[in-house]
Amino acid sequence: MSDARTETGTEEIHANDADQGIGSVSNRLNWLRAGVLGANDGIVSVAGIVVGVAAATAEVSAILVAGIAGLLAGAFSMAAGEYVSVSTQRDTEKALLDKERWELANMPDQELDELARMWEAKGISPDLARKIAEELTERDALRAHAEIEFGIDPHDLTSPWHAALASFVAFTVGALLPMAAIILPPTSLRVPVTFGAVVIALVITGTVSARLGGADARRAAIRTVVGGALAMVVTYVVGHLVGVGV
Repeated sequence: MSDARTETGTEEIHANDADQGIGSVSNRLNWLRAGVLGANDGIVSVAGIVVGVAAATAEVSAILVAGIAGLLAGAFSMAAGEYVSVSTQRDTEKALLDKERWELANMPDQELDELARMWEAKGISPDLARKIAEELTERDALRAHAEIEFGIDPHDLTSPWHAALASFVAFTVGALLPMAAIILPPTSLRVPVTFGAVVIALVITGTVSARLGGADARRAAIRTVVGGALAMVVTYVVGHLVGVGV
């Protein structure tokens, strides 16, 4: 019976490792989805700017300057916001980990009992839950507690600098599409080409982000396209009125 329990406990620990792998994949998918949404922001923001300026003037230099300004402002804003957000999250995670280290150092028996109870709450039998808790504690006590209590891997905290860089790059990549679409075609085709290119790009980003998030792709794509198209229409009308007024 003891051997059977040991084997079952080992299988459960392997299952826990598999869950950690699944969590890692989930984190990567969340990063990918954030990147897609960042690119979507870059597309819509800069498309609205360049379409509005193109409606007011045919000067390529004016359109280019406005587009570059919008790209840089948006990319740095996204990066700064992501850095602050992730830094706050990381500080919170560090505080939780420091508290957990203190508890493990000062009341290890209570912490072991707590870990065993948490495994019992997952549907594991008391004896097996105790053995799993003991083996995980021997392997890495802090990680065992942090992952089951807070969903944190203490050895793989999110870097605010990585998050900021990813947001900056994603926004920039998205912004380059409307920039190219408004600059390259002849004057008479600038706005139609940009509008068409942006709509196609928004269909793609909306569909991808929905699939990564497990949502309905068609509805997400429609919402994304409608929002982006509305932004371009509004800025075009405003730019046209300003151009006529000037």
